[in-house]
Amino acid sequence: MILNALLWHDAAAALLLGAFSALSLAAAAYMQYCRKTIDLRGGGLSGKFYDELLDHLAWQGQGRLLDIGCGSGALSIRCARRFPAAQVIGVDYWSGVWDYSQKQCEENARLEGCDGRVAFRHGDAARLEFADESFDAVVSCFVFHEVKTISGRSKRPVVEEALRVVKKGGSFAFVDLFDRSALYGDMEEFVRRLKDSGLREVNYIPRAGAAFVPALARPVMASGVGLLYGVK
Repeated sequence: MILNALLWHDAAAALLLGAFSALSLAAAAYMQYCRKTIDLRGGGLSGKFYDELLDHLAWQGQGRLLDIGCGSGALSIRCARRFPAAQVIGVDYWSGVWDYSQKQCEENARLEGCDGRVAFRHGDAARLEFADESFDAVVSCFVFHEVKTISGRSKRPVVEEALRVVKKGGSFAFVDLFDRSALYGDMEEFVRRLKDSGLREVNYIPRAGAAFVPALARPVMASGVGLLYGVK
């Protein structure tokens, strides 16, 4: 009887271990699928988010544009290509969490033939080293929620800092996890607050990207995503 109990125990442990291994493999495969889907070289989902963001940027492309959290420089370069008369600056903290660097950004811009109109520099999205109203347009995509250099969990101050450097009459468009209340609270209230601060136009689209994110990737790539845009 004791032997049978031990055998049953070993069999149950083996089943549990097998189930855990299978779940781990499935989770790893799913995350790999999501990474490939969003990669510009794979499913290109990042590019679709960039296009959605820029389609809502009410700007004719004259003057200076700031890309906050430029990463590898992909959005900055896309802006330079869409707005050939613009001067684009990309800033990023390049903390090492992501495999990006200023040198990589500069090389990517050179390869795309727009290095003369795009510049990159180290910067903190929570404390931008630019004077008030320095840019005609400001964009950012999936960056604000990553900023760790502010106290508290709310990322509203990062949005307000980005708006600080937009010129009066300038445009902005931001994609982030705006629908996550732990990060941004009530977005309807936040939009009202931004309007009351004197911004000419503020618009918000919840569930941004739901139309083009593949159904299998939506739990990760579209959960909580929103698009905030307007004119200062």
